[in-house]
Amino acid sequence: MTPANRSTALPCATALHPLAAPAKCHQLGDTLHPPTGPVLVTGGTGFLGRRLVERLLTQGRLVAVLARTPAPDLEQRGVRFIRASLDDTAAVSASCQGIGTVFHVAAKVGVWGRYDDFFRANVLGTRALLAGCREHGVARLVHTSTPSVVFNGQNLADADESLTLTTACPSPYPLTKAIAEREVLAAHSPSLSTVALRPHLIWGVGDPHLVPRILARARAGRLRIVGNGQNRMDMVHVENAVDAHLNAEAALAAQRHPIGDTRAAAGGRAYFITNGEPVVLWDWINGLLSALGEPPITQFVSLDAASVVGALCEAAWRVLPLKGEPPMTRFIAAELAKDHWFSITAARRDLGYVPRISMAVGTAELVASLRARK
Repeated sequence: MTPANRSTALPCATALHPLAAPAKCHQLGDTLHPPTGPVLVTGGTGFLGRRLVERLLTQGRLVAVLARTPAPDLEQRGVRFIRASLDDTAAVSASCQGIGTVFHVAAKVGVWGRYDDFFRANVLGTRALLAGCREHGVARLVHTSTPSVVFNGQNLADADESLTLTTACPSPYPLTKAIAEREVLAAHSPSLSTVALRPHLIWGVGDPHLVPRILARARAGRLRIVGNGQNRMDMVHVENAVDAHLNAEAALAAQRHPIGDTRAAAGGRAYFITNGEPVVLWDWINGLLSALGEPPITQFVSLDAASVVGALCEAAWRVLPLKGEPPMTRFIAAELAKDHWFSITAARRDLGYVPRISMAVGTAELVASLRARK
């Protein structure tokens, strides 16, 4: 593999891909021009992953998807589908054959569960992917991380990438994602360029997780304002998150910047990705409910009380055990009551990331979609 600091053509992975068609190989000197070789998207049937796949297809890219859920519609559009989970390390490693860029979007997500289950998917799965990248000569790995990797139980206001990774969080998801991110960034080398993105609370039309959960709990009368209700939160529209992933790939492929460009090399770094418009969380939730004709959330519970309830729920779910996720955990209590908003200065500088869809525009589109479905 050509060293990353030379302005020469990368060996074209297209020639190795089973679905390959002739394509122009990216030149390292073409700053921030996207590569054209085949890509692998893990988790390509999820909310973010599918949007990323669709954008790649519109660019004419050859796309492979590794996921557990079949996607016949994507296969009909030429996507090579690999049905496997992250704990199938052999399949994960083999999926990298003939690939130029890997977008590692898949993960085991949740606020509750057995640590070993999260470790197997998020850490061992990522290690298998790294091994596959090395074995098959993948040039770039864009890893989807999470701001939760810097969880410290404190208010995070205008937080930047200088924060240390968490090693003591009452949830296995941030702990295992922190380990995975650390190993991805440590793997950055002249032959494999890596970067980690930390999108916060991805939302938008078609979101199957964040907004539906808020609405379901509000309609069931199970949602309370935790804390004083004034905490600020960052979110990121799904299309902005896709932009960030494509920008990150282009930044890794560029390898060098023109004279006078102040961007730092993105390889081996992590970046917070948000809309850059922190909102008062409970005001945003109540505004959404109001626009949908739902009553607002007006009842409060203190953070201390919510934390105690969370600890009791965790104990009950651990001992009995009960199915599903607890209605409250210590991690959820802290997330709902404290500030969580982040600086995107580094992403703007190094990746050229600019949020295109504002909170106002995205919320209006979401409300219109939800009203139509209702």
